Amino acid sequence: MKSNDWKERLNVVYSTNPDYRYETDDDEHAETIEPAKQNLRVQLDKKNRGGKVVTLVTGFIGTEDELKELGKLLKTKCGVGGSAKDGEIIVQGDFKQKVLELLKKEGYTKTKPVG
Repeated sequence: MKSNDWKERLNVVYSTNPDYRYETDDDEHAETIEPAKQNLRVQLDKKNRGGKVVTLVTGFIGTEDELKELGKLLKTKCGVGGSAKDGEIIVQGDFKQKVLELLKKEGYTKTKPVG
């Protein structure tokens, strides 16, 4: 099936300029800040999760691939499931202290507990 790239163009329907480049909403150019300068926040969350507790890591600045890599590391070290998307890492269960220790061990020194 053919990809409809017209859905990804922003603000322009048609242009007569032959050198015109369409704007696209790309987040791939996001630079990852080194771990020592990241301001991560770790908190427990129960909202909209059916009463289940999850550990939520927010404040990550960088590419989706590096976010998923960090999420995978945290999930495997805790031995549980979860997800990593939209700048958040969700680890199933109450692992706030363990996640804080793992992040500090990985070099994320500005990590703070919330709540």
